[in-house]
Amino acid sequence: MKIISQNTAFDGMQGVFSHDSDACQCEMTFAVFVPPQAIKEKRPVLWYLSGLTCTHANVMEKGEYRRMASELGLIIVCPDTSPRGNDVPDELTNWKMGKGAGMYLDATEKPWSENYQMYTYITQELPALVAEHFRVDMDRQGIFGHSMGGHGAMTIALKNPETYKSCSAFAPIVSPSTADWTPDAFTKYLGEDQAAWRPYDACALVEDGARFPEFLIDQGKADSFLETGLKPWLFEEAIKGTDIGLTLRMHERYDHSYFFISTFMDDHLKWHAERLG
Repeated sequence: MKIISQNTAFDGMQGVFSHDSDACQCEMTFAVFVPPQAIKEKRPVLWYLSGLTCTHANVMEKGEYRRMASELGLIIVCPDTSPRGNDVPDELTNWKMGKGAGMYLDATEKPWSENYQMYTYITQELPALVAEHFRVDMDRQGIFGHSMGGHGAMTIALKNPETYKSCSAFAPIVSPSTADWTPDAFTKYLGEDQAAWRPYDACALVEDGARFPEFLIDQGKADSFLETGLKPWLFEEAIKGTDIGLTLRMHERYDHSYFFISTFMDDHLKWHAERLG
């Protein structure tokens, strides 16, 4: 693991690191905030998954999580959103596909399958690396994210309820199979058979029997992607008749940006801290 940068913030450490990934077959970069409490004891870890076109840096620079994370004693890990490098397949003119758009899935179709193994990277490889190098309590993990990252967080939690104790999302894509901006990427990554898409679709996972105790979702009503890409009411409908809890908060005037995310970041960190102990 290489140290790219380390800075003191709110008596903790904000670091950026890179490593050679076996899952993605390239060098991957990620950010970690370590609160001051981790000097003496293992602390809960919270994974933040970013949205389309983002890297680890967007939330690190604009998410405003460090003050509350320091107060609550939460380690925050912010991975990249896709594999990177000159040899990694990409579609340069398509922001919904390729670099910056890994969709947190394991691609099965060529040429994407060699590098785009983000589900394995997020759930297996990166946690093992973080556990080796940081004072984290891996029995107390939570996961959250924004947009594509909200989709990733919810699907990962639904498939791994024994690993994650909490999950929340900002403006998640709850039904990528029906959203206007994801089917093209899903077809290229996973093939045309939509049965292969269902493990990466929160609504479909619930329909197929996956369960997680509860979710917190914040959504801006002024989000330009709300009606065609996000549609949180579909998840609300999908969980009816199940024991899955949902706190869905719709906010007037808020859009899809980090102004929205930073406004409600403290609420999400407190939500996770209550459930992580």
